[in-house]
Amino acid sequence: MSTADGSPWWRGAVIYQIYPRSFADGNGDGIGDIAGIRSRLNYLSTLGVDAIWFSPWYPSPMADAGYDVADYRDIDPVFGTLAEAEALIAEAHALGIRTIVDVVPNHCSDAHPWFQAALAGGPDAPERDLFWFRPGRGPNGDQRPTDWIGEFGGETWTRTTNPDGTPGDWYLHLFTAEQPDFNWDHPRVRAEFEDILRFWFDRGVDGIRIDSAGLLIKDGSLPETLPGQPHPFRDLDGVHEIYRAWRRVADEYPGDRALIGEVWMPDRQRFANYLRPDELHAAFNFDFLGCAWDAAALRESIDGTLGAHAPVGAPATWVLSNHDVTRHVTRYGRADTTFSFAAKREGIPTDLELGTRRARAAALLSLSLPGATYVYQGEELGLWEVEDIPRELRQDPMHFRSGGVDPGRDGCRVPLPWSGETPPFAFSPDEATGAPWLPQPADWKDRTAQAQAGDERSMLELYRRAIAVRRSEPALGDGGMTWLPAPKGVLAYHRSPGFTCLVNISATAVPLPPHTERLLASGPLDDDLLPPDTAVWLRTAEPIPAGSDPA
Repeated sequence: MSTADGSPWWRGAVIYQIYPRSFADGNGDGIGDIAGIRSRLNYLSTLGVDAIWFSPWYPSPMADAGYDVADYRDIDPVFGTLAEAEALIAEAHALGIRTIVDVVPNHCSDAHPWFQAALAGGPDAPERDLFWFRPGRGPNGDQRPTDWIGEFGGETWTRTTNPDGTPGDWYLHLFTAEQPDFNWDHPRVRAEFEDILRFWFDRGVDGIRIDSAGLLIKDGSLPETLPGQPHPFRDLDGVHEIYRAWRRVADEYPGDRALIGEVWMPDRQRFANYLRPDELHAAFNFDFLGCAWDAAALRESIDGTLGAHAPVGAPATWVLSNHDVTRHVTRYGRADTTFSFAAKREGIPTDLELGTRRARAAALLSLSLPGATYVYQGEELGLWEVEDIPRELRQDPMHFRSGGVDPGRDGCRVPLPWSGETPPFAFSPDEATGAPWLPQPADWKDRTAQAQAGDERSMLELYRRAIAVRRSEPALGDGGMTWLPAPKGVLAYHRSPGFTCLVNISATAVPLPPHTERLLASGPLDDDLLPPDTAVWLRTAEPIPAGSDPA
C-alpha cells in the first residue's frame, strides 16, 4: 500500500485524528461512537485525507478518557463492538483511507486483569512484578518511595491495602492513580504488547500511534529528579530496544505498516534517536505545534525539524492541534501565540477573528512543508477552544489534579458540529436520549460542516482545496525545500518542481514574487500584494535561486 511513486504512504500522508467520543454519535447517547464514525466516512473521503488515527477506543473505566485501558484487544461498549471496528477499518480501506490505532504502553487501567490480580494476591502476587510496587520510606513505610511529580502534576505513588486490611506497598503511576505504570523490564510485558500489535495488524490497521512513547523505562534505583542529572523516567536509553522489537513486528506485515510515536522531547538529537531506521517510522513534531506565530521562530523550528530528521532518513511531521492542546484558532488570537502545558490558564484574552485568519495561513504552511501533516478533528471547521465549560461538567483529570489552575483539555474535545442552527448540531441523531457529553457553544452554528460546505470562503473548503492541490502537485508531500529571499517577517520557500509558498507574518502587505499561476490563498489578496497573516501557493518557474534568511 505504497503511494503512486512507490514511497511508503506515511512519509507524505495527510492524517486526520479522530477523538471518538467527540466525532459523531450514532446511537443517540450523547457520546461519539464507531457507528457515528462510519456514517461520516464519506465526509473524510471528500476532505481528501489519506489516513485516520483513532484515539483510544478500548474498554476503560474512563478515568482519563480512555487512556486508562482495561483490555487492549476489544472495544469499549460505549463506542461499539470489535466487529464494528473491523467493519470500519474495511470500509475506510474501500475509500482509500488507511487506519491508525492508538496504543497506550506506559500504563493501563487499575481495572486491568493484571493489576486486579496484583492487588488481590497481596505482597507475594507474581503480577506485582509487572508493575512498580515498592515499599514506602520511613519506619512505617508511610512515606512515598519518591517525590516524583506526575505528568498531570501531583503525586505519583498510591499506597495499597493488603488483603488482610493492613497498609501495603505503594505503586507508581506517572498519570492518575487509576493508571498504574507497567514494568517494562519484565519480559511478559514486552511479549504482551508485541502480541497486541499483531492483534491489530491482523485486523488490517496500517499504523500504531504510541502514547507517551518516551516514558516506558524507569531507573529502578528510584533516584529523585535533580537538575543536571539524568531524568529517572523520561527518555532512558533502554526504551529504544523496545521499539526495535516493535519495528520487527511491523516489518512482518505487508503494506508499509507504520509506528508513530508521541515523543515530547526538546532535545532534537534525542528526539531523532526514536526515528533511526530500525525504530519508529515517524513521531509528532511538538516543537512546531508549540511554536509562536513568528517568522523567525517558525523558520528555526522548520530548519531544526528537517535537520534532525535528515540524518536518520525519517519524514518530518507537522501538527497544529490535537486532543491535548489548546486549539490553534484560539492560541493564534492571543498576545502569546505559543503553547505549553505549564502556561495554560483560563481567562486569557483572545481575538478569534485574528486567530482564524492566522489559522488559515498556518493550514497552507503545514500542508506544504516536506513530510506528513496531521489534522485534528474540527481543525478543518475552524473550531476554537471552548473555555466556558461549567466546572460541574468538566471531566479532564488534568484540571482537577492541578487544583483547577490548569483549565484542562476538555475545551479542545467538545463534540463536533455537523449541521443545524442549535446544539447538538446533528452530533447525535434527532431521537437522541442524551445531551452531548460536553456542551457545544451556540456560536458554532456558523462552523458546522453543512454551513461551510460549498462556501469558498470557509475553512472547510480551504482545507478541501488545499488537500486536493497537495495530492495533485508532485512537489508536495515528502521531499525537500529551499528557502527564498523575502522581506523581514515573511516565510518564502520553493519546492521542486515549480511550487512556491509565501506566508506573510509581518504587519504590512508584501509583493508576490514572479509566478505563472496562483494555486491557492488563505485569504483575499490585494492585486499582487500578500496581506498580513495570509499565505499563498504559487506556480513558479524553475530554477529558483537559493534563499537567505527571511526573518
